[in-house]
Amino acid sequence: MLKVGIVGVGFMGMVHYLSYQKIRGVKVVALCDMDARRLKGDWTMIQGNFGPRGTKMDLKGIATYQDPAELIGDDNVDMVDICLPPSAHAPIAIKALNAGKNVFCEKPMALTVRETNRMTAAAKAAKRTLMIGHVLPMFPEYEFAARTIASGKYGKLLGGNFKRVINDPAWLKHFYDPKIVGGPMLDLHIHDAHFIRYVFGQPTSVSTTGRMRGEVAEYFNTQFSFKNPNVSVTATSGVVDQEARSFLHGYEIHLEHATILFEFAVIDGEGKVLMPCTVFPKKGKSKPAKLKGSGDPMEAFLAELKEVARGAKSGKPAEFLCADLAQDAIRICDRQTASLKSGKKTKV
Repeated sequence: MLKVGIVGVGFMGMVHYLSYQKIRGVKVVALCDMDARRLKGDWTMIQGNFGPRGTKMDLKGIATYQDPAELIGDDNVDMVDICLPPSAHAPIAIKALNAGKNVFCEKPMALTVRETNRMTAAAKAAKRTLMIGHVLPMFPEYEFAARTIASGKYGKLLGGNFKRVINDPAWLKHFYDPKIVGGPMLDLHIHDAHFIRYVFGQPTSVSTTGRMRGEVAEYFNTQFSFKNPNVSVTATSGVVDQEARSFLHGYEIHLEHATILFEFAVIDGEGKVLMPCTVFPKKGKSKPAKLKGSGDPMEAFLAELKEVARGAKSGKPAEFLCADLAQDAIRICDRQTASLKSGKKTKV
């Protein structure tokens, strides 16, 4: 039995809690949050942009703490699941690893490359497993793309473009604070930076143009360069004032013998598939992608956490959860911001 302690009972903490209930061999034994109401089971104030609203929860038998150090010190906890603001990821993860716990931490891994180095060093020294919650590879359209690329069915990977744009999240406190959340680069684009690293490998350099908002990138376009000069990858991400279109993401991925397209948006509060995930072979008619799952985001998180549980038990997590991969994604984002600030191509 893998016994989990969740630090941070906000929306993502609730998603993790609900998902763990469906995984055999996993039990949430402890919760930590500063809000005493949530520790008593009142989750009615929790709401996200998908999944169920919070409700009254029966937390009988679950240890509750307001101090993360107390949860980390609970001998009944095998793995600490961190669902706190990004600024707290590194210090809490390091404390948990030093205490001999395995750690699963929500994305982004941390706010700086230096912090990610400290986290991976702590995991290595403690001989414990550190996993980072990049769930995008579990979403059906992205899982299909990664699986198809890996299969080699359509030949070598040639490049592609990725997009992830949102309306200004004025409701999200500290969103543009580089020391707490990190802005669109680390809260939004990190998904695509990680996926690009996952399927293409680590870029050698980046060239980014766009707009800054204070100390963080607000809206930007990046050209990624790789060891193979024939591989061409671009990404667009950030915030645009567009209340009616609150979210947009998608991709166009080029292979030797096919192109894969997908695009989804939330328009006037309603999710719309603008371009169903489709394969366009080099010759012949288009083919709808054979996707796994219904597309419900809760299914993606459940699939992710099943892999987390397996990785914690075996000590060998799936590649998309590995801390080294997440660390590379932070480095990519750091170099993108540096390129945007300098106006120059920047080595990764």
